[in-house]
Amino acid sequence: MSRQQRVELDPDTVERDLARLVLTVIELLRQLMERQALRRVEVGDLSEEQEERLGLTLMLLEDRMALLRRRFGLTAEDLNLDLGPLGTLL
Repeated sequence: MSRQQRVELDPDTVERDLARLVLTVIELLRQLMERQALRRVEVGDLSEEQEERLGLTLMLLEDRMALLRRRFGLTAEDLNLDLGPLGTLL
């Protein structure tokens, strides 16, 4: 195995790197949920109350994500993984 293929673990950054991975997965799911919610609103599948509750929930989730990114010193761009020839994740 070449040196480039090995995982380099740095005890000083392992918590931040783990947080980055977890927050990336959560952000991907948040964006998927937001898209699904917008589709349901466009189709008229939700009552006004459901739309309001869904909107507030998504805004709260976005605020919490921003709080967690700040806590770990991450930006929204840090969560956008480069997938090589496939492009970026988010």
